[in-house]
Amino acid sequence: MENQNHNYCLNITGKTKLLGVIGHPVEHSLSPVMHNAALAKLGLDYVYLPFPIAPENLETAMAGFAAIGVVGFSVTIPHKQAIIPYLSEISPIAQAIGAVNTVTRQGNGWVGTNTDVEGFIAPLQTTYHQDWSQKTAVILGNGGAARAVVAGCIQLGLAEIHVVGRNLQKLSQFRQSWQNSIFADKFQVHYWEELPKLIPQANLLVNTTPVGMHPHIENSPLSVDEMEYLSPNVIAYDLIYIPKPTRFLQLTEKQKAIPIDGLEMLVQQGAAALKIWLQQEKVPVKEMRQALQNHLGL
Repeated sequence: MENQNHNYCLNITGKTKLLGVIGHPVEHSLSPVMHNAALAKLGLDYVYLPFPIAPENLETAMAGFAAIGVVGFSVTIPHKQAIIPYLSEISPIAQAIGAVNTVTRQGNGWVGTNTDVEGFIAPLQTTYHQDWSQKTAVILGNGGAARAVVAGCIQLGLAEIHVVGRNLQKLSQFRQSWQNSIFADKFQVHYWEELPKLIPQANLLVNTTPVGMHPHIENSPLSVDEMEYLSPNVIAYDLIYIPKPTRFLQLTEKQKAIPIDGLEMLVQQGAAALKIWLQQEKVPVKEMRQALQNHLGL
C-alpha cells in the first residue's frame, strides 16, 4: 500500500520543481498524498514535500524557500496567521479571514491566499446545491476553521449566519477580529446555551471544532439531546474526515440530516491551490480524491 504512493520519488532530477506544505507538526498531513497523485497524473516534473517548520523558524524558512526557488506551498497549523507579515501581497479573501493557507512565489515576493473557503463551499455549490439566500447556517466553534466557513457562508449568500462557541473570551475576540472587514455585520455570535433555540432554525449545521476527531471518536460537539432539535433534511457538515463517519454525523443522520464530511473540502481546497501554482484551470480532482481514499483505506 505504502509503496505505490512513492513511485513519483524515483524520477527526481535537477530540473524537478518544488511544492510543499509547512506546519508543525506536519507528518500527519495528507496533502503530499493527493498533490503527488495529481502531479503524476499530469505528468509534470514537480514534487510536493512536507516541511516541518517550528514557529520560531518561519521567517528563516521563507528566506530559504526563496533561495532554492520553491514554486509555492500550503500552510497549516500553526502558521496560517503568523505567516501574514512575511508576505508581499495577500488576497482580499485571506485578508478578510485573517488567515492564509496557500502561498505562491511571484517575482521577488510571496503572495498569500486562502482556498479553504472555496474548498468548503464546493460540495454546497455542486452536489448539494440549493437556493441558499433563504437559508440559515449554524456554525459550531470559533477557531481558525470557523473563519473560512463564515466567509464561505457569506459567499453563498445565506440569509442568516450564527456562530456558536463555549468560551466567552474567544467568542468576543472572534467577533472583534472581523470589525474592520467587509464581513463584520454579516453574522451573529452566540453562547452555547442558546443552541436549543438556534438548532431548529438551521438548514446548514457545520462542525468546525476538533471534537470527535481521531482518536476521540466517541465524542460529538452536540449531545444526543441537542440533536433532537434538528429539522429533517438539514445539511450536517463536519470538517473532520477521520473517522468516517464521525459520531456527530452518525447522530445527525438519526435525525434524517444529509451528511457531508471534511474529505471533500480537503480535496477541493487542494485542487484550488494546485490551479494557482500551476497556473492552469484543470487539475485531476478525481485522482486526488481517489489517492486520499486509498491512503485512508476508505
